[in-house]
Order: sequence, then structure tokens, then C-alpha cells
Amino acid sequence: MKDSATITDNKTGVLIINLGTPDSPSVPDVRRYLRQFLLDERVIDIPELNRQLLINLVIVPFRGPKSAKVYKELWDERGSPLKYYGEDLTALIKESLGENFMVELAMRYQNPSIESALEKMKKAGLKKIIVLPLFPQYASASTGSVQQEVMRLVSKWLIIPDISFISSFWDKPLFIQAFTEIGRRYMNERNYDHILFTYHGLPERQLTKADEHNVCSFGTCCNNLDAKNQYCYRAQCYATTRLLADSLGLKPEQYTVSFQSRLGKTPWIKPYTDEVIDELAKKGYKSVLAFSPSFVADCLETTVEIGREYRELFEAKGGKHWQLVESLNVNTTWVEAVESMIREQV
Repeated sequence: MKDSATITDNKTGVLIINLGTPDSPSVPDVRRYLRQFLLDERVIDIPELNRQLLINLVIVPFRGPKSAKVYKELWDERGSPLKYYGEDLTALIKESLGENFMVELAMRYQNPSIESALEKMKKAGLKKIIVLPLFPQYASASTGSVQQEVMRLVSKWLIIPDISFISSFWDKPLFIQAFTEIGRRYMNERNYDHILFTYHGLPERQLTKADEHNVCSFGTCCNNLDAKNQYCYRAQCYATTRLLADSLGLKPEQYTVSFQSRLGKTPWIKPYTDEVIDELAKKGYKSVLAFSPSFVADCLETTVEIGREYRELFEAKGGKHWQLVESLNVNTTWVEAVESMIREQV
């Protein structure tokens, strides 16, 4: 009876993982972060020697100081928003799940590391570990990388507990509801000429390499999800948009989907956000409300890139009002969404 009771009382581990952030906006810390991030074979998927030379001799030396300057704009008294919103979310989830759960936050790159969080869970003797990468849409370079790293580390354990991964949550009703609540507040304040849903981009080759059914054409193939393209990042982004548009009561002509943050000269998934902004300005749109549904916490890509750089671009093209819909951060409905996803796995 005693052994049976002990097993029953074992906790379930919850590992919440986001992309990562430099430890500080200093140039050395930013370079350290960029090096770890960009050397990931799933992020820059080219031969290892080429990747090493490109990252260590070109990108990190030159991009490091520029990125550090931008991170200084993002940093506030609490540090990096992506990190402290992750900490706040983790604390709220701990409270909502209760004492039968052990909840830890980790970053795929830099700190707190996945390895350190898993070590805590290993010592706790958990009966099950639920891994939640905070990426709504699945991509090899984000969710896939997290899953690979967790499996690499756990594969060294002599005793491996039951582990489950939440691979995506773009279609979860509470996730959609949370973004709808935040966006609707802005839509109630004023009438916008157009709504833009901008997602983080990926090189086209990454989607092509993952297309085992040879259905990807980077066009209307993303208008529907089925068994052949259910894990296509671009298709999931368009599906997210359709759910959000429906929840917000938008007609197809009232919104546009685009992709941002491209790097290098190889083709990335289109349409590109900066080119869409140019088109919107040419059509005479003066006010745009911008969502970023591939991010659940404010970070450099939302606050600086979408919130400031794209606003400046829109205004330079003749636009008058550009408004970013902030990320979910610690929105109450978002916290409920995370708790719901975790309980579904138990």
C-alpha cells in the first residue's frame, strides 16, 4: 500500500519553452546568443562547415553590435520581455495547476537552459513530463528544434518517464479567443482601414524539405489543411488567420497575411511584410492594425520590428496610423489556454 501511494503522489512535470534571449543587451552576450541560435542545424539548414563559416566569420561579428543596439531599445527595468513574461506565465500556471505539478521555464537558446530545467525534473522523479514549446504554429526551426533538444538530453537518462509534446496550438479556441480579446480592444477604439496578420518567416527550402507529399507550391495549397500539409508552417499560419478573422468578424478583403524577418538572399515564404506595407500604402490605406500571431510574448520581433520599424515604413509611405496588437503575454484567457492544453495531456 505504501509503494502504491507513493507512485500515485508523484508529480507531473510541465516544461514551458520559448525561443530565448540574450542574458543582457551587451555585445558579448548578444553575440553568444546569436551564435548558439544560428548554429542550430534546424535554423540555418546548410552544410555544417558552411554554417560555421557563415555564422562565426560573417553574421555574428557584424550583426552582433547592430543587434545589441536594438536589444537595448527593447530592454526595460525587468530585462527582456520575452523572458520575464515567460517567468510570469510560469508562475501563474504553477498556481493554477496546483501542487501535483512541477512547472519549469526554459529557453531553447541561453538561459534558463533546457538542460538545467530537465535536471531539476530528473531529480524530482516525475511520473510524466509535458513539453510545451511556446510556438503556436509548428516549424522545424522552432518546435522541431525544441523537441530534438529535449529528446537528445533525455535519451541519456537511465530512467526515462512518459514524455509528451504539444506540437502546435494554432487552432485552440482559447488561444484564438485571447488574441481576439486584445485585438478587439483596439478595433473598438477606432475604425482601421485594414488588418495585417504578420508571421515570422522561414526559408522556402525548409518547407519544401519537409513536404513529404510534394503538395507545397507556396500558393493556394495553404488555403486548406489536410493530412498531407497539416504540419506545414505556412498553411498553419493561414489557418490561424482564418480563425482569427472569423472570431473578429472580418471579411477576406479586410485583412492580409504576410511574413517578416527574412535573412539572406535565398527565397523566404511570401508575401513579405515590408512589400505588403508598400502595397497597402499605395492603395491609400491610412490606418492599419497589425497582429503577430506567431508570437505569444512580446520580443524584439514584435515590439521593435513590427511596432516601430514597420510603423516608420508605413508612415514613410504615406500612412497615418499604425498600431501593433501586443502579444498574449499574461492575458488571463491565454493563461487559461495554457492550463487547458496541459490538462489535456494528463
